[in-house]
Amino acid sequence: MHDDITLTTGRAHRVLTERIWPAVHETSVPLEVEWHALPGEPIPPAEGLALAMQPYEVGTPWGPAWGTTWFRLTGTVPAEWAGRTVEAVVDLGFDVDRTGFQAEALVYTPDGSPVKSINPRNQHVPVADAAAGGERVELYLEAASNPVLLGHNVFERTTEGDTATSSPHPLYTTRRIDLAIFESEVHDLALDVEVLLELQAELPTGPRRMRVLQALDDALDVLDLQRIPETAAAARAALADVLASPAEHSAHEISAVGHAHIDSAWLWPVRETIRKVARTTSSMADLIGRTDDFVYGMSSAQQYAWVKEHRPEVWTRVKEAVASGRFLPLGGMWVESDTVMPSGEALVRQFSQGQRFFEREFGQRSHGVWLPDSFGYSPALPQLVRRAGFDWFFTQKISWNQVNVFPHHTFWWEGIDGSRVLTHFPPMDTYNSQLSGEELAKATRQFRESRRATGSIAPVGYGDGGGGTTREMTGRAKRLASLEGSAKVRWEHPDAFFERAREELVASGTDDSAVWVGELYLELHRATLTSQHRTKQGNRRNEQLLVEAEAWAATASARTGADYPYEELDSLWQQVLLLQFHDILPGTSIAWVHREAVAQHAAITEGAQAIIERSLRTLVGDGEVALRANPAVFAQAGVPALGVAPASAPAAAPSTLEELPDGGYLLANEQVRVTLDAAGHVTSAVDLASGREAVAPGREANVLQLHQDFPNKWDAWDVDRFYRNSVTDLREAEKVTGTVEDGVAVVTVHRQFSASSLDQVITLAPGSRTLEVDLRTDWHETEKFLKVAFPLDVRAEHVAAETQFGFHKRVTHTNTSWEAAKFETSMHKWLLAEEPGFGVGLVNDSSYAYDVTREVSEQGVAPAPGVPEVTTTVRLSLLRAPRFPDPETDQGLQTHRYGLVVGADTAVATEAGATFGARPRELRGAAGFEPLVGVAGGVTLSAVKLADDRSGDLVVRVYEAHGRRASGAVTVAAPVSGARTVSLLEDDVDGGEVDVTADGTVTVELSPFEVRTLRFALA
Repeated sequence: MHDDITLTTGRAHRVLTERIWPAVHETSVPLEVEWHALPGEPIPPAEGLALAMQPYEVGTPWGPAWGTTWFRLTGTVPAEWAGRTVEAVVDLGFDVDRTGFQAEALVYTPDGSPVKSINPRNQHVPVADAAAGGERVELYLEAASNPVLLGHNVFERTTEGDTATSSPHPLYTTRRIDLAIFESEVHDLALDVEVLLELQAELPTGPRRMRVLQALDDALDVLDLQRIPETAAAARAALADVLASPAEHSAHEISAVGHAHIDSAWLWPVRETIRKVARTTSSMADLIGRTDDFVYGMSSAQQYAWVKEHRPEVWTRVKEAVASGRFLPLGGMWVESDTVMPSGEALVRQFSQGQRFFEREFGQRSHGVWLPDSFGYSPALPQLVRRAGFDWFFTQKISWNQVNVFPHHTFWWEGIDGSRVLTHFPPMDTYNSQLSGEELAKATRQFRESRRATGSIAPVGYGDGGGGTTREMTGRAKRLASLEGSAKVRWEHPDAFFERAREELVASGTDDSAVWVGELYLELHRATLTSQHRTKQGNRRNEQLLVEAEAWAATASARTGADYPYEELDSLWQQVLLLQFHDILPGTSIAWVHREAVAQHAAITEGAQAIIERSLRTLVGDGEVALRANPAVFAQAGVPALGVAPASAPAAAPSTLEELPDGGYLLANEQVRVTLDAAGHVTSAVDLASGREAVAPGREANVLQLHQDFPNKWDAWDVDRFYRNSVTDLREAEKVTGTVEDGVAVVTVHRQFSASSLDQVITLAPGSRTLEVDLRTDWHETEKFLKVAFPLDVRAEHVAAETQFGFHKRVTHTNTSWEAAKFETSMHKWLLAEEPGFGVGLVNDSSYAYDVTREVSEQGVAPAPGVPEVTTTVRLSLLRAPRFPDPETDQGLQTHRYGLVVGADTAVATEAGATFGARPRELRGAAGFEPLVGVAGGVTLSAVKLADDRSGDLVVRVYEAHGRRASGAVTVAAPVSGARTVSLLEDDVDGGEVDVTADGTVTVELSPFEVRTLRFALA
């Protein structure tokens, strides 16, 4: 036979697109339309329904950027349509390739009941399953004219991302607002043809493919293109046999779950996300009601809370769907947060706030963590996931790697403490599956655990901007349940998938080949650790303030009986947790989002400070004694951790400052001696105890460096390796002055460059081994990257960087492509370059990124013949200036604090990092007080708070910070009647009872990086 494959497929594609799909709503009559465009922000639906309306003609432009327009649709079902399924069809001017990224609407009945949403891929509204004929139709649309910011010209600079700069002109023009007959047989035919077309495209040339192609030709031969509704059944009959042929017994199994992945903010503000969630959940509740087996999963307790607060009429439907077991609360977190930058305590609150909400509202908890789209995953996460009571972890983002292909899809992920969690990546590499033939074939082809496991997960639905699963997707799933040549598809709760996957891995033996140890580093979006510095600065500040507020409030409650501010703390934490969403904290949202984030962080700071000041005032009483409160978890300034003592002068001798003949300065104290050149750069930093020099010979540290920064795409997200190819050292200084203030040596440096300027205040305090730099930058650059470099005289094979509850070591070489890809990596408050016997640390108050390079001098050159000289250069990332999606990213005044810790190990670096951002508070009162909780031995304190269940129990969290086994003790300086170990969610655990002495002391034995939560019953 001749090869007619392309003839058949070309025919089928055109008929499907141009004839069959349009015939689904072929018979229609126009609806009468009225409208009311709101002048500003959205209003509650009850108010929208009551608006005065004006006549509207389809084809009239509507909707400026971020506007809301209410439409009223009215009409009558023609009498001759009696017994037919009738729907409204609404095209607001959609681009079907931009679902979730443009206009959309939520449909209401006159009594305020939500029906479903409409969007580019979901334009129908049910009216009657079996019309009587002659009935009146009245529907209301709350339509949002959101601008397309990620359009066909992707990453193009735009001012539409904020109402302050967006266009007032209409963005959309309606094309169709009709009442139509829904031809269900035609719809089924369209899905039959579509599924088979996609199937054959993935099959090898052979009998199965040929028979599918012949069936398609046979079906199209009997389909009358001028009478499609009348001949659709005959065409379907021609396809019945090839659709009924079952899948192979060993076919890959797809566990499908409806999904929308609604970003809590991104290319739209939070206020629009609230409406996106209402629209999507309405549609999913409607789809659940129209199917027998479809299940829809949604994460993020915050999104459920928004629906409850802002759209109670939608909330009722969501609760009913959850109760039916087909609307699945997933993930157990407040939001799908970033997991690299948040502190350990913040991640604990993500879990506790999320699970508490699900348990309170639905009587259930999630069993797994669902994070499909965050930009890499911390190596501390496995322990936190397990200690919070979760059984599994799900993501797919690592499939976006630029260089290396991840070797597993179902595997055990091991964290820094040795904890393992069962983890799955969907091999179809998407969280927005449409169950296409290409996706199913890709999942089958790519699945790396086929030797030991049978299936994978498919999150099905339009996402990012919401929309969710469509009836077309559920129709595909029905046809793909068992279809020869395809993977088998079934709707299933992820819990069931993970239970089966666990059994399969266990049955295959204890082979460690399916284990990944350490961070899940995303080889992409590395600049998310730096973009939008003010947002990141607010996050770090408020994480610390809220932990401090909890500790002082718990102390006040235990010591004075003061009320513990549960509601205030919950509210403030929930706001911080929202701002840790994976497009807010990483700095990748529009200007509107970050403008609000900075303002919200300021308000959170004010709220946390109020709790702190109120609690301390209660504790110290009225008086004029000068006191010093230490908010850090380490003693400092003569005050124990979380205690208050009379203020006293530093015990160490004052630092000294000497001006050098070349215009530089020599700063010194009892610990270190630092030399600055005439431009304010560090040319020497000596640890006096060992005599070791920290700065590499002939090099300068604290050198600010400016790079061109224009990645190939994803401007706010990415920094590409070639940025290093061009660099400008900011060496010139307009002014350098030095002085000694209150025993502190101070050197001030002013620099100007390009369109920007900066001031550095460099200080060395008495008794400190940290040279501190307070940097103020007036930043007006375009597509530039600012870093500060420290070339160190340290032969470091690894650099240790703080992560949650410990640190992570990364090699300094680039032997493999995996290591070379990590040219920009994450840190929290400190990092350490160390060789045996000597190390140098860097601490900071608001930075999250660094890079490290190593240089080796030619052998046979100084300092001694045949001895190589190794320089480890560590650079902190400070500021960027991308132009998409926020064209004003980081512009204006920015502040940073960072410090060089001379002569450090992990213990010194941990303490320096903890105290660097938690300076003592000066206050007046009657007297100080001893800390409520103290620790001893190799135990580091993390949190002191009252239990979330409001029982009055005291919760103390500690961890091992240095990667070694530790013995220690935790003492509560208050009457205690009992103590036990609990989970991160403060639940009892098996064997949790612990002995407590009469003085409130509990002995603890910790393994490396172990996190332990203790719960004390206060007598």
